[in-house]
Amino acid sequence: MMTDNQTNDPLHGVNLQQIVTKLADHYGWQELANRIRINCFNSDPSVKSSLKFLRKTPWAREKVEQLYITTFSEQSPWIN
Repeated sequence: MMTDNQTNDPLHGVNLQQIVTKLADHYGWQELANRIRINCFNSDPSVKSSLKFLRKTPWAREKVEQLYITTFSEQSPWIN
């Protein structure tokens, strides 16, 4: 029997594009910019530009992932 060591990871099976898209749909770009002060959410925001920035900026990605976890794990035990 195989066990999945990732089951306790709330981001398991969720990629960065899904995270950014779901947060943008939930909060809107303006509110995302208010919650996480990074330019890609403030200046001409898009999923594509945000992904480009977040993939090169670990501290910003960490903040986005943390917001995703706190936003969606409180609503349901399953994030997806």
